[in-house]
Amino acid sequence: MPAARRIRVWDLPTRIAHWSIVSLFAVCWWTAKSDHMQWHRLAGYGMLAAVWFRLAWGFWGGETARFGHFVRGPGTTLQYVRKLFARGDDAAPAPIGHNPLGALSILAMVGLLLTQTTFGLFAVNVDGFASGPLSRWVSYSAGRRFAHWHGANFNLLLVVVAIHLTAIGFYRWVRKERLIPAMIHGHKTVSAPIQEPYFVPLWRAIALAIGIGLCVALIANIRSLA
Repeated sequence: MPAARRIRVWDLPTRIAHWSIVSLFAVCWWTAKSDHMQWHRLAGYGMLAAVWFRLAWGFWGGETARFGHFVRGPGTTLQYVRKLFARGDDAAPAPIGHNPLGALSILAMVGLLLTQTTFGLFAVNVDGFASGPLSRWVSYSAGRRFAHWHGANFNLLLVVVAIHLTAIGFYRWVRKERLIPAMIHGHKTVSAPIQEPYFVPLWRAIALAIGIGLCVALIANIRSLA
C-alpha cells in the first residue's frame, strides 16, 4: 500500500466562500428572528455576493471547486450509494473533493440560497420599511408574495442544512472521513495513488470578488440611483 501523504484539496477562495455562506446564513436567521431588519438586509447582500461567487467559482475556479469535477449522473451516484455502507475493498471510494451525494447537497444548497436571496430582493415588508431594493418594480401584492416565498424557502433550507449536517456526522463516525477539517485547512491525507488537483491563480478569485461586489452594491443602492 502506498504511504499516506497530505495533499491540497480545497483552495482558499472555495473555503472562504463556504464559511462565509455558513456564517451569513446564521446571521440572516438571527436578524430575522430578532427583527433587526437593517442588519438582515446587509447580511442578505453578503449572502447574495457569496452565492454568486460560489456559482462563478464553480466554472472558473480550481479543479475540486468546479461543478464539472464533482457533479455526476444518476448511474454514478446510485453506484456510489450502493457501496456507501460497504467495508474494505468493496467500500465506496473517497474521491478528492465532493462525492456524488455531496454534489447533490451542494447543488440543492446553492440553488435554494440563490432563490432565497432573489426572493428577498423583491420582498415587501408589511409596513414597507424593510422591503427589498427591487420591490419598487413589483406591485405590493406581488412583493408580499415574494416575502411569503422568502419565508417558505427558508424552511426548505433548514431541511437541507439538517440533512447536510447529518451527512457530515455519518461520514465522520461511520466512514471515518473528516470533512470539516479539510474545509478549514484545505488539505486531506490520502494513501491511494491519487493525482493532486490543479488550482487557478488567486487573482482570478480577487477579480471575480470585486466584480460581484460592485454588482451587489449597485443592486443594494439602486433606489438612490433611480
